Amino acid sequence: MIPMAMGGPGGGRPGDAKQDKEWLAEHPVSLHRVAGLFRPHLRTVIVVILLIVASSLIGLAQPFIVRELIDVAIPEQDVKLLLALAGGLVLIALINAVLGVIQTWRATLMGQKVMHGLRTGLFAHLQKQSLAFFTNSRSGEVQSRLTNDVGQMQSVITNSATSIASNLTTVVATACAMVAISWKLSLISLVVLPPAIILARQTARLRRKITGARQREMSTLTSIIEERLSISGVRLAKVMGTGTLDAEQFTESSSKLIDLEMRSALAGRWRMAAMSIIFAAVPAVLYIVAGLPVTGDGMSIGTLVAFTGLQAGIFRPVLG
Repeated sequence: MIPMAMGGPGGGRPGDAKQDKEWLAEHPVSLHRVAGLFRPHLRTVIVVILLIVASSLIGLAQPFIVRELIDVAIPEQDVKLLLALAGGLVLIALINAVLGVIQTWRATLMGQKVMHGLRTGLFAHLQKQSLAFFTNSRSGEVQSRLTNDVGQMQSVITNSATSIASNLTTVVATACAMVAISWKLSLISLVVLPPAIILARQTARLRRKITGARQREMSTLTSIIEERLSISGVRLAKVMGTGTLDAEQFTESSSKLIDLEMRSALAGRWRMAAMSIIFAAVPAVLYIVAGLPVTGDGMSIGTLVAFTGLQAGIFRPVLG
């Protein structure tokens, strides 16, 4: 969103829109300013973070229970221990399900309140602009800022923010659990994390660039619709005979949007596919290491099963 809508240097003066965009490109919005959106909802933020941490920590008990089931309860036919451990697995699933519902409820409510503040603040700010501002700005672009751009931010605030916190907590906690189960196997599994993070960041930068271009093209498309299909625009087109030219401009903008949507959907897919193959090959390497006399001496089947489960579960949050 350009500064004209968020109190940047333009201040609504004629011809400032281009300067505002250039200024924003050189001075990206700071994290402090973004954090200010959540400051009125600090209590909810803390609750959501605590729910995320609790869910991640409770979920980490599952591989340890599985290890006890395979190594102790089943071989020794200990019925009491077997029932207790099996009940523990069900209890973990139940608690995480409840925490997940509460987390979604609180995070969504917080996100909607933040979006409400953004929408109303932006609308009120636009109302304060001078007539010269609206004269030098396309009405469709102004509406696009209020609808398309704010709508895109909604998914970031309500979903991406909590996903980042959840993924970070899961990765750290899972890595600690993997080291606790077997530091030897951890050396093999965790060595692929740095390249995975680098590839994920490269993909994120590429998608961010494409998303910016897509939003600008959506703004252009909205402007064409607003200007050409309004009553004054239709009258002007019929008087000037520009209907065919307007249709060609709309078609061209729509075609560009198709290309940008395809690029956005496919951005970084080959990188992620390569990492998926690498992560899928890691369990096979772990089985080989566990089967060799030198490296697998004293390693139980339960330990191997529990560890491979953790290793498979760390893939999604790392890329996320």
